[in-house]
Amino acid sequence: MANVIGVRFRGTGKQYYFDPLGESFRRGDYVIVETARGLECGYVSLGSREVAEEKIVQPLKPVVRRAGEEDLTRHEANLEKEREAYAVCRRKIAEHGLEMKLVDVEYAFDSQKIVFYFTADGRVDFRELVKDLAGVFHSRIELRQIGVRDESRLLGGLGICGKELCCSTFLFEFHPVSIKMAKEQGKSLNPTKISGACGRLMCCLKYEQNVYDELLRKTPRNGSYVKTPDGNGTVVDSQVLARTVKVRLDDSPESPRGYSLDDIQVLFGNKSRSKKEGAENSDAAFSE
Repeated sequence: MANVIGVRFRGTGKQYYFDPLGESFRRGDYVIVETARGLECGYVSLGSREVAEEKIVQPLKPVVRRAGEEDLTRHEANLEKEREAYAVCRRKIAEHGLEMKLVDVEYAFDSQKIVFYFTADGRVDFRELVKDLAGVFHSRIELRQIGVRDESRLLGGLGICGKELCCSTFLFEFHPVSIKMAKEQGKSLNPTKISGACGRLMCCLKYEQNVYDELLRKTPRNGSYVKTPDGNGTVVDSQVLARTVKVRLDDSPESPRGYSLDDIQVLFGNKSRSKKEGAENSDAAFSE
């Protein structure tokens, strides 16, 4: 175990561990730390605590110092300069006629480097823009293209649920989301219903997918041949969360009946198979 603190540099950025060198820090404190980009001012998102060694990226860098009044003044000044740089960069982009959208600006703590984040549909030749910006700010200029998910994280907003976007509040790492998840959860495949503010599939589809995966393994697929208290029949529909299925009985095929999973027994996965083959491959009746 190692004693660490968690530090973030942007409101919803990734959390990094640093060695507090025996000093106690609380959530919300500001610290100066050494990063790959030089000295940075960040806020403590995770107070001093013990963390398993395997969760730490070595070597663990130490905290340089607790942010003092002068450090915080410089940090606030950088935030103000970021707003000014944003306006200047947008004007320069328009002057050069570039097909790109400026999203955010980030000043290094020592003001020697400025990073401009933007989105674009393809590659953009921004060499002349960099020269113009360097001439205005007299600092190292970096233009970094980001995806639409990162754009939503930086800008924030409200989702269709009425709450603040997950990515701009507590979701600090993006996980893969697929259309298969929406299908397995019985969601409408209308893009407006399953897409987030970024235009991509909603991150929340991932939250309960492990539950659906487990339930689907226990739920017969449509077309499975099952035994019910009222006789044998074919599964025509299923409600995964309710753990129920609709079965079209051999004796009354016109009106399917509903049954709990506890009341049925899977005989084989496809009615056209022989019972012997179905018994040997009964696992095929369940979703993977």
